[in-house]
Amino acid sequence: MADLLTLSTDVIDGRIELAQAGPLNRITHEFSELNARVGMVEAFSHSIVFRTDAGLVAFDTSNEHGGERCVNAIRQWDKAPFHSIIFTHGHIDHVGGCGAFIDDNHATQVVAHENVARRFERYRLTNGYNHVINERQFGQFRRRGYDLAGQAQFLPTSTPEPDITYSHRHSLKVGDTHFELHHAKGETDDHTWAWIPSERAICAGDFFIWAFPNAGNPQKAQRYPREWAAALRTMAAMDAELFLPAHGLPIAGKERIQSVLNDVANALESLVQQTLALMNEGARLDDVIHSVQLDSDILAKPWLAPVYDEPEFVVRNIWRLYGGWYDGNPANLKPAPEGSLAQELAQLAGGARVLAERGLALSEVNPRLACHLAELAALAEPNDADIHRLRAAIYQQRRSHETSLMAKGIFGAAANESKQKSDETGGDR
Repeated sequence: MADLLTLSTDVIDGRIELAQAGPLNRITHEFSELNARVGMVEAFSHSIVFRTDAGLVAFDTSNEHGGERCVNAIRQWDKAPFHSIIFTHGHIDHVGGCGAFIDDNHATQVVAHENVARRFERYRLTNGYNHVINERQFGQFRRRGYDLAGQAQFLPTSTPEPDITYSHRHSLKVGDTHFELHHAKGETDDHTWAWIPSERAICAGDFFIWAFPNAGNPQKAQRYPREWAAALRTMAAMDAELFLPAHGLPIAGKERIQSVLNDVANALESLVQQTLALMNEGARLDDVIHSVQLDSDILAKPWLAPVYDEPEFVVRNIWRLYGGWYDGNPANLKPAPEGSLAQELAQLAGGARVLAERGLALSEVNPRLACHLAELAALAEPNDADIHRLRAAIYQQRRSHETSLMAKGIFGAAANESKQKSDETGGDR
């Protein structure tokens, strides 16, 4: 059983470096007791459990492939039935394992914000698309045995609809324990964070993930950075002594909790303010993306490192939220097909191969431009094996220099796509 609170205290207080601490988001499926009434299973998303005299209350159930392992780990701590399961939000790494919890006790009630059911319907409507982007974003985890989604249905069929839903706030009393549920927009529009007065504890879901906040994900639905920051400010004002995120380490101590929450709020508010200021001046999206910045010392903090999402993606989401999809470039309002543009530019350049080779030459000094040239070359000559070898090399190199999982996933998928096409068309040269 790991001493998670001591580890997080040492990291926040600067007694150990991040490299010494090891991964802060771990998938061990091990249970750790935080006090006599509270514990957590470290999983793809954690399952956080409270003892009450009427049974157990669990916040989140991990994903489909981790649900049973979470239940088994909890059962080593307490055999009481699950009275309630509270979904912090409807992402499948938080709700996908619920079937195992229900199988353990069919009388368990599920509580969530009212928008969770709407999310489930959207997942059913976009099942194929979600499988595609899930493979792009989390394929590396699947290859290591931590598959996030179900084989056929992105949202596992064993995931129940919530039994109890609420709009803004909900008070849940389970035996001797009160759970005050609060809705706020952040990573999602269906998010719940909870205050548990008897423990002076907050269950935060994904409002805090020990990494730069997931407020910009380029392949997912709208996120809400300004509202996210406001929710963090509200949590910081609760004077909690125990903070329980759904990813990463729990945190003990009012001052530490307030410090990390306000750090994340400051970063999000800065991105919102900078972006809106440029939008109000009439800037194009391209200008905004390359102008808005956060100080490097902010991103160096262990709880703000851009290892999953990153500020540039958040800027795009702020634009989308307040400005729509038009980026300010009139040529992009009703563009020509990408392949037609690529063929025209390749002809002007002296051939698609010239574009690809120039991309490779630029890949170290200007990787952004290199990727544009590689993409144009492959669009102009989609069956050229040599061009795909160059494209694969450019994107693989780009991937190696990225910090965020999202960027690595997309660039890596592009490299793998071209490796496959190069193998398939190599004999036709």
